[in-house]
Amino acid sequence: MRIFKKSENTEEFPSEIEDLRETLQKANMPEQVQKVAFRELEKLGKTNPSSAEYTIGTNYIEYLASLPWNTTTPDNLDITRAEAILEEDHYGLREIKDRILEYLAVRVLKSSRKYRILVVDDEKTTRMNLEHVLSKEGYEVGTASSGVEALDLLDKNSFDVIVTDLKMEKVDGLGVLEQAKAKDPAIEVIMITGYATVPKAVEAMQKGSYQFLAKPLKLDEVRSAVASALAKKKAQLESRGPILCFVGPPGTGKTSLGMSIARSLERKFIRMSVGGMKDEAQIRGHRRSYVGALPGRIIQEIRRVECKNPLFMLDELDKIGQDFKGDPASALLEVLDPEQNTHFIDHYLDVPFDLSKVMFIATANTTDLIPPPLLDRLEVLYLSGYTEDEKEKIAFRHLIPREIEEAGLVEYPPEFTAQAVQKIIREYTREAGLRNLQRQIASICRKVARDILRNGKHSSPKVIGPEKVQEMLGPRKFYFEVAEAKDKIGVATGLAWTESGGEIIFIEATSMKGKGRLLLTGSLGDVMKESAQAALSYIRSHTPALKIPEDFFTEHDIHIHVPAGAIPKDGPSAGLTIAVALISLLKKRETRRDVALTGELTLSGRILPVGGIKEKALAAHRAGVKCVVFPAKNKADLGKIPNDIKKALEIVAAEDLNQVLEKALK
Repeated sequence: MRIFKKSENTEEFPSEIEDLRETLQKANMPEQVQKVAFRELEKLGKTNPSSAEYTIGTNYIEYLASLPWNTTTPDNLDITRAEAILEEDHYGLREIKDRILEYLAVRVLKSSRKYRILVVDDEKTTRMNLEHVLSKEGYEVGTASSGVEALDLLDKNSFDVIVTDLKMEKVDGLGVLEQAKAKDPAIEVIMITGYATVPKAVEAMQKGSYQFLAKPLKLDEVRSAVASALAKKKAQLESRGPILCFVGPPGTGKTSLGMSIARSLERKFIRMSVGGMKDEAQIRGHRRSYVGALPGRIIQEIRRVECKNPLFMLDELDKIGQDFKGDPASALLEVLDPEQNTHFIDHYLDVPFDLSKVMFIATANTTDLIPPPLLDRLEVLYLSGYTEDEKEKIAFRHLIPREIEEAGLVEYPPEFTAQAVQKIIREYTREAGLRNLQRQIASICRKVARDILRNGKHSSPKVIGPEKVQEMLGPRKFYFEVAEAKDKIGVATGLAWTESGGEIIFIEATSMKGKGRLLLTGSLGDVMKESAQAALSYIRSHTPALKIPEDFFTEHDIHIHVPAGAIPKDGPSAGLTIAVALISLLKKRETRRDVALTGELTLSGRILPVGGIKEKALAAHRAGVKCVVFPAKNKADLGKIPNDIKKALEIVAAEDLNQVLEKALK
């Protein structure tokens, strides 16, 4: 123990142990945690202050005391305000906004729920007094003058708490208790009687009675007993934080959407990037075996914001790593499971901490790389990317005002025309999100700022039109490769889905003298290679129907190539496009380059459904495609395509290959 220091007035300063004891008493910890903390404090009192164990123990106790065990921030459950904030910060994203507002609606209904109490007593005065007192507390109160009447009410209605007299004719309080518990074990029963004896009280408690009160009743005791009985039920009824996962291409606003949700709920916001995280200890913490041991990032961040119900964003969940130090994705299974995270145990704390009040939101570019057990715990919401119309509106509402302010042009704001923004979108960006659009707008604003400093404020352009865009950003970077391309034999336009959204791909087929070999190039994955082999086998087995010479395959080699060979390509949606390219080659009929295809072809000729329909439709529209062919089994997904894209594209839901050939071949 340390020796007390004395001041000039001989008053003793409390020792460090006493300081820690006082801190723990003020920490408002759960009883179980408090026991552990005081046990550690007792060990600390017997430890030499100069030892490493003393420092470790002191740090541990101080950390326990500093955590927000019971500190929460009240949610702002004003749905109208939340909707206004979400609309102000983000354009579109209707599905995600609806999900957040649904969560708020559930919280509002649960928090405004009235608890139902049944008062059972054969004395009318007692019944009336209890009904009056409990009704004033905001409870919905029902009464019964006998045990028989109480059982009848229990059959017809549900109650949260029963306050019953013990001694009644025919069915006494113990009988009501047994029947109530048999119907609903969660119901709490408070016994009251003027003949209180220890054996009766023990019997009532053994049968599940919550409390035993003696007459004459003290109303404060009754209020306290009912409130205490409902406390546990209230905790069970509280809406647990949903585990949402925003999945979409880069630049679609996943992280900023999480910030808007936190602002609408008035919750503290925490963002933690798990991309590249390889050490499990970053989630679960280190054991207290050395002085530098620390809790995991989750507990650290909750301690930093000083409340146990923040909005916690786990960014880049699909890029989480794994090596010999453990698997962080597996450590997240407990964190992101509402059934388990009520007792999350960090290795450093070694006591359970309740994470169920935390609203977790994860973000990812794709779900393919998220382990299936972890994905099963997430409610996935897809952000598919933006249409040209949406990008234009977002540019005028958000991007241009922000970049004008960032460039210091608030006093001399340039005015962007709609044609200029459209030119930037179509000729200088090619993306599902908004990052490159923001960069190009920022580049123009910086050039305007430099021009003002060099030539004076009167020389800066007042209006940014299409000509000014080309002057400032240089030659166009992207072309409508489909709309501006010629129809050719053996070249088909396909649709692919990537982490960055939908993309256009071209599949080329050619033939040469040979012995029937199939050559595949373009850095194709195993799935695409199998699709090509299946498409060729289907064509070879249907040569009479397709009017192709049967000896063609024995005398020629076929080469299938997908350009941009340096980029690996794979996936199960290219079979239909490969088949059309091959049939175009073998029948010497040109394919329409403005018709884009997606779907998988089986050996029997069935067209199987594929994923990423909305993303592929957006990519087709960006590339200048006029007609898109989807599998008929994807009809349900066509409703997700924005209306302005549906108007601009001819969408065909094909059931067989002949229907596809009619559209794709000239």
